[in-house]
Amino acid sequence: MANVRAKVSSVDPVWERMTQEAEQAIRDEPLLGGQIHSALLHHPSIENALAYRIAMKLTNSEMSEQLIREICDEAYRADPALAAAARADIVATYERDPACHRFIQPMLYFKGFQAVQSYRVSHWLWTEGRRDLAYFFQMRCSEVFGIDIHPAARIGQGIMIDHAHSIVIGETAVVGNNVSMLHSVTLGGTGKEDDDRHPKIGDGVLIGAGAKVLGNIRIGHCSRIAAGSVVLHNVEPCKTVAGVPAKVVGEAGCDQPSLSMNHLFGG
Repeated sequence: MANVRAKVSSVDPVWERMTQEAEQAIRDEPLLGGQIHSALLHHPSIENALAYRIAMKLTNSEMSEQLIREICDEAYRADPALAAAARADIVATYERDPACHRFIQPMLYFKGFQAVQSYRVSHWLWTEGRRDLAYFFQMRCSEVFGIDIHPAARIGQGIMIDHAHSIVIGETAVVGNNVSMLHSVTLGGTGKEDDDRHPKIGDGVLIGAGAKVLGNIRIGHCSRIAAGSVVLHNVEPCKTVAGVPAKVVGEAGCDQPSLSMNHLFGG
């Protein structure tokens, strides 16, 4: 058994750690054994576990859990990048969220992580030309999680959305890698234009709670947007902006603000 564990760990260390944590969680709280087995230990891979979790969350009277699960399984088979991004998101959440102490927490309990994985499947459906099914995933994600991400938006990996209530990301928005944002963030447009109308967020950006970034503007790599700000113009890399409307108030304070999660001016 140890040799099997070592082999699995060398192939997928994130999933191996999750299964170990799941087994320990059951020992600590046997009443959760059924849920944890169903969500994690019953599955041979993280892809299967993700498909199950998304299906359990998005199912309703209009579409069965089994059908949603089959759609997700198809997506994960067709595009290995989906599960690779999920692994990066799990690690990002563990490293940046002080309330996350185990890899299993995002999968089991954190709606920000679950919503982003649901979006990733909807984006795959969108790129495959299955637009109505993608819209169904978007609708259910909004209804279940309170997070509305258009399936055409492009989002990188290593994404951490803390608390994750009332997130809105528009159709032509682009979010880079290793971005962190808090609740009530909007990446929206400024009117009824029907073209490239949403923000482009660079790598390593930290977006504070309640910030609104509006229009086809660029937020430079490793910049910080203070909580409650309304950003209407481009932001240069490695800057901190704050206010309504937002203005530059200083440097970003560190090389990777999205990793440090430091929201304080001058720090």
